[in-house]
Amino acid sequence: MPFVRGYRAEDVTGGFSHRYDTPRLVERLNADWYDLAVSSGLFDDRCEFLVQLPQGTRSHRAALQSMHGYHHPPPALWTRIRLLGHWDIMGRGAASAFLGVHSGHPGFAMMALDGSVYVCASTGESGIDVLAVRHPDRSENVLRYLEWIARRDGPYANREEKQCITDWLADRQRGRLLAGERLLGPGLPELVRTLAQPHAGR
Repeated sequence: MPFVRGYRAEDVTGGFSHRYDTPRLVERLNADWYDLAVSSGLFDDRCEFLVQLPQGTRSHRAALQSMHGYHHPPPALWTRIRLLGHWDIMGRGAASAFLGVHSGHPGFAMMALDGSVYVCASTGESGIDVLAVRHPDRSENVLRYLEWIARRDGPYANREEKQCITDWLADRQRGRLLAGERLLGPGLPELVRTLAQPHAGR
């Protein structure tokens, strides 16, 4: 998926929140993120997953500034990574500016390699929210939002983002049609289409 937006409460399958004044905040965030990642199925058997990183910017802070500015940055890219020992996603990771604003203030989007789960972190006025969305590519809310962006036009529309979404939606539809042909057999999809057409006299 190009990105995951537009999900609602019914799409969320897990998550947690911590206020900024939580004792040992980074330690708590790391522990709860790992528990959520394991329970939701973010990792594969090699502890690999995807992280969405912005193009054309060197930090999450720069990406936020671009998002709230008048020019559109290039769409973010999914990058495959592996979780190694001595990791610190919410501390050093967030402080590195790729996974947040600074230590204890994460901001990231992650996805399982097979797309089955999406995990994101955001910083608010009083604390940090981390949540998981199961099968975002099947969520009616997410798909409806992506389709809305793809149709949106005007001076503030991000053309490159729209094209990414349009391409993904088209690929998804082709995949569903191919899956239907494999399920039904080579001649049946055409038969189904013929039967679905209205006939005169009915």
